[in-house]
Amino acid sequence: MKKIYYLSTCDTCKRILKELEPNTEFELQDIKAEAITPEQLEEMALLAGSYENLFSKRARLYNERNLKEQNLSESDYKNLILEHYTFLKRPVILTDNHIFVGNSKAEIAAAKAKINS
Repeated sequence: MKKIYYLSTCDTCKRILKELEPNTEFELQDIKAEAITPEQLEEMALLAGSYENLFSKRARLYNERNLKEQNLSESDYKNLILEHYTFLKRPVILTDNHIFVGNSKAEIAAAKAKINS
């Protein structure tokens, strides 16, 4: 499966999509318009190694809810991501059983290399 989970209102996601130039084989899912299903999240977590690896600690709600002070479990990370799209570190790029999570330069470079290979 080739899929990119992104947020259409995020300038960083827009820039990355433009940089990656995903071909028509890729399905794009705007996580604000079309919520992530538990099955999709489970698939991502299996590839990423954990729900925590998919979780954005830079989300505004993370600070507003003072989640840094809590000892969150894998179940907590899963439920928070399903509860609100901003908790998903984005973009999430799935291609040929590989996953690339977040917008770090290294992660995007690796995704670009995989997409263009």
